[in-house]
Amino acid sequence: MSNLIRKACLADLPQLQAIYNDAVLHSTATFDLSPRNDADRLAWFQSHQGKYLLLVYETNGVIAGYASLSRYRERPAFDGAVELSIYLHPDFRGQHIGHALMQKILAFAEQRPDIDTVISLITSENAVSIHLHEVFDFSLCGIIRHCGRKFGRCLDLSIYQITFA
Repeated sequence: MSNLIRKACLADLPQLQAIYNDAVLHSTATFDLSPRNDADRLAWFQSHQGKYLLLVYETNGVIAGYASLSRYRERPAFDGAVELSIYLHPDFRGQHIGHALMQKILAFAEQRPDIDTVISLITSENAVSIHLHEVFDFSLCGIIRHCGRKFGRCLDLSIYQITFA
Protein backbone atom coordinates (compact mmCIF):
# COMPACT_ATOMS: atom_id res chain seq x y z
CA MET A 1 0.00 0.00 0.00
CA SER A 2 1.37 3.38 -1.04
CA ASN A 3 0.52 6.36 1.19
CA LEU A 4 1.56 9.92 0.51
CA ILE A 5 0.76 13.34 1.97
CA ARG A 6 1.29 16.02 -0.65
CA LYS A 7 0.12 19.42 -1.77
CA ALA A 8 -3.20 19.19 -3.61
CA CYS A 9 -3.28 19.65 -7.37
CA LEU A 10 -6.12 20.64 -9.67
CA ALA A 11 -6.64 17.03 -10.76
CA ASP A 12 -7.59 16.19 -7.13
CA LEU A 13 -10.52 18.59 -7.16
CA PRO A 14 -13.29 16.09 -8.06
CA GLN A 15 -12.27 13.79 -5.19
CA LEU A 16 -11.94 16.71 -2.76
CA GLN A 17 -15.37 17.96 -3.75
CA ALA A 18 -16.87 14.49 -3.27
CA ILE A 19 -15.34 14.19 0.21
CA TYR A 20 -16.63 17.61 1.25
CA ASN A 21 -20.07 17.10 -0.24
CA ASP A 22 -20.41 13.79 1.58
CA ALA A 23 -19.79 15.68 4.83
CA VAL A 24 -22.37 18.29 3.82
CA LEU A 25 -25.03 15.66 3.13
CA HIS A 26 -24.33 13.16 5.90
CA SER A 27 -22.67 14.85 8.87
CA THR A 28 -22.58 17.90 11.07
CA ALA A 29 -18.85 18.36 10.46
CA THR A 30 -19.78 21.37 8.32
CA PHE A 31 -22.68 23.76 8.67
CA ASP A 32 -23.08 23.88 4.88
CA LEU A 33 -26.52 22.59 3.96
CA SER A 34 -26.15 22.20 0.19
CA PRO A 35 -23.41 20.44 -1.77
CA ARG A 36 -20.79 22.68 -3.34
CA ASN A 37 -20.54 22.91 -7.11
CA ASP A 38 -17.54 22.81 -9.44
CA ALA A 39 -17.20 26.59 -9.70
CA ASP A 40 -17.29 27.04 -5.93
CA ARG A 41 -14.71 24.32 -5.33
CA LEU A 42 -12.43 25.72 -8.04
CA ALA A 43 -12.48 29.15 -6.35
CA TRP A 44 -11.84 27.45 -2.99
CA PHE A 45 -8.91 25.51 -4.46
CA GLN A 46 -7.44 28.65 -6.04
CA SER A 47 -7.63 30.50 -2.72
CA HIS A 48 -5.16 28.04 -1.21
CA GLN A 49 -1.84 29.63 -2.09
CA GLY A 50 1.14 30.63 0.03
CA LYS A 51 0.32 30.18 3.70
CA TYR A 52 -3.15 28.89 2.79
CA LEU A 53 -2.07 25.31 2.27
CA LEU A 54 -4.17 22.43 0.96
CA LEU A 55 -2.76 18.95 1.61
CA VAL A 56 -4.13 15.59 0.52
CA TYR A 57 -3.56 12.13 1.90
CA GLU A 58 -3.32 9.80 -1.06
CA THR A 59 -3.41 6.04 -0.77
CA ASN A 60 -2.96 3.96 -3.91
CA GLY A 61 -4.08 6.85 -6.11
CA VAL A 62 -7.22 7.59 -4.07
CA ILE A 63 -7.62 10.75 -1.98
CA ALA A 64 -8.46 9.46 1.51
CA GLY A 65 -8.72 12.93 3.04
CA TYR A 66 -7.45 16.46 3.06
CA ALA A 67 -6.40 19.26 5.38
CA SER A 68 -6.51 22.95 4.62
CA LEU A 69 -5.37 26.20 6.13
CA SER A 70 -7.72 28.93 4.97
CA ARG A 71 -8.14 32.63 5.56
CA TYR A 72 -9.74 33.05 8.98
CA ARG A 73 -11.46 36.42 8.40
CA GLU A 74 -11.31 39.10 5.69
CA ARG A 75 -10.20 41.97 7.94
CA PRO A 76 -6.41 42.54 7.70
CA ALA A 77 -5.94 42.46 11.48
CA PHE A 78 -6.69 38.72 11.29
CA ASP A 79 -3.94 38.01 8.72
CA GLY A 80 -1.82 36.12 11.26
CA ALA A 81 -4.63 33.65 11.91
CA VAL A 82 -5.62 30.70 9.70
CA GLU A 83 -8.54 28.33 9.94
CA LEU A 84 -7.82 24.61 9.87
CA SER A 85 -10.17 22.06 8.32
CA ILE A 86 -9.73 18.31 7.95
CA TYR A 87 -12.13 16.09 6.03
CA LEU A 88 -11.85 12.37 5.43
CA HIS A 89 -13.48 10.08 2.91
CA PRO A 90 -15.95 7.88 4.86
CA ASP A 91 -14.14 4.69 3.81
CA PHE A 92 -10.89 5.89 5.41
CA ARG A 93 -12.05 7.13 8.81
CA GLY A 94 -10.54 5.55 11.91
CA GLN A 95 -7.18 4.84 10.22
CA HIS A 96 -5.15 7.72 11.78
CA ILE A 97 -5.20 9.67 8.51
CA GLY A 98 -6.54 12.77 10.28
CA HIS A 99 -3.66 12.51 12.75
CA ALA A 100 -1.10 12.30 9.93
CA LEU A 101 -2.65 15.27 8.11
CA MET A 102 -2.78 17.31 11.32
CA GLN A 103 0.87 16.61 12.08
CA LYS A 104 1.98 17.66 8.60
CA ILE A 105 -0.11 20.81 8.32
CA LEU A 106 0.80 22.03 11.82
CA ALA A 107 4.50 21.51 11.07
CA PHE A 108 4.00 23.74 8.01
CA ALA A 109 2.10 26.39 10.01
CA GLU A 110 4.67 26.48 12.79
CA GLN A 111 7.46 27.24 10.31
CA ARG A 112 5.59 30.16 8.72
CA PRO A 113 6.49 33.57 10.22
CA ASP A 114 3.18 34.92 8.88
CA ILE A 115 1.07 32.43 10.89
CA ASP A 116 0.63 33.20 14.60
CA THR A 117 -2.40 31.07 15.37
CA VAL A 118 -4.40 28.18 13.92
CA ILE A 119 -8.11 28.14 14.68
CA SER A 120 -10.57 25.28 14.28
CA LEU A 121 -14.32 25.69 14.46
CA ILE A 122 -15.72 22.28 15.41
CA THR A 123 -19.31 21.18 15.86
CA SER A 124 -19.41 20.46 19.58
CA GLU A 125 -20.81 16.95 19.09
CA ASN A 126 -17.81 15.96 16.91
CA ALA A 127 -15.93 14.10 19.66
CA VAL A 128 -13.41 12.55 17.25
CA SER A 129 -12.30 15.95 15.91
CA ILE A 130 -12.22 17.48 19.38
CA HIS A 131 -10.05 14.61 20.63
CA LEU A 132 -7.67 15.00 17.68
CA HIS A 133 -7.25 18.71 18.39
CA GLU A 134 -6.65 18.08 22.08
CA VAL A 135 -3.97 15.47 21.25
CA PHE A 136 -2.15 18.23 19.35
CA ASP A 137 -2.43 20.67 22.29
CA PHE A 138 -5.14 22.90 20.88
CA SER A 139 -6.96 24.82 23.59
CA LEU A 140 -10.70 25.24 23.84
CA CYS A 141 -11.34 28.98 23.62
CA GLY A 142 -15.10 28.87 23.92
CA ILE A 143 -18.38 27.46 22.75
CA ILE A 144 -20.98 29.33 20.75
CA ARG A 145 -24.25 27.75 21.76
CA HIS A 146 -27.16 27.04 19.41
CA CYS A 147 -25.53 28.84 16.49
CA GLY A 148 -26.25 26.30 13.75
CA ARG A 149 -29.21 24.22 12.68
CA LYS A 150 -28.78 21.05 10.65
CA PHE A 151 -30.82 17.87 10.29
CA GLY A 152 -33.53 19.49 12.42
CA ARG A 153 -31.22 19.97 15.40
CA CYS A 154 -29.70 23.03 17.02
CA LEU A 155 -25.91 22.70 17.21
CA ASP A 156 -23.12 24.29 19.22
CA LEU A 157 -19.74 25.31 17.82
CA SER A 158 -16.52 24.76 19.77
CA ILE A 159 -13.60 27.07 19.03
CA TYR A 160 -10.14 25.55 19.35
CA GLN A 161 -6.81 27.31 18.89
CA ILE A 162 -3.09 26.69 18.93
CA THR A 163 -0.60 29.56 18.87
CA PHE A 164 2.95 29.78 17.62
CA ALA A 165 3.82 33.42 18.42
